[in-house]
Amino acid sequence: MNGPEPRRRFAGRLRPLLDPRLANLALLILFPVAWFAPLLRAGVLPLFGLAEISVISGLQALWDTDVALALLVTLFALFAPYMKTLGLALIQFGLASPRLLPALHLLGKLAMAEIFLIALYIVLVKGIGLARVETAWGLYLLTGCILASLALSLAESRRH
Repeated sequence: MNGPEPRRRFAGRLRPLLDPRLANLALLILFPVAWFAPLLRAGVLPLFGLAEISVISGLQALWDTDVALALLVTLFALFAPYMKTLGLALIQFGLASPRLLPALHLLGKLAMAEIFLIALYIVLVKGIGLARVETAWGLYLLTGCILASLALSLAESRRH
């Protein structure tokens, strides 16, 4: 009984868990978690403690200093990935036309721009040497959410 039969039964049980519609719906929960999760820990000079920075805390600080940049980051960090995920869910459940997919791809590209900006800031701060920066688990969660969203939309495009 070590043949393909046990593998087929196992694969049959996993299939509902691998449903792209469920994965996409999970992103509707995981994105807000990633926004509040610590992206990085930063401190000025090695003597002081590290402060945790999340997407939301970073946006709060930006609104106090640069409203235009805060609007741009809000678009990249919050609206673009979430609207893309909602739009993809509408397509997957037959509530919107697949003709919406090109616009969703654009939103996905805007969301990836956020990860690039965060990486650029980390490199710049570390290069100056005046601050200590460590990446935190939220950066990986946010990156994973964006990449999963990208993969799901590519799979949906191929399906149509």
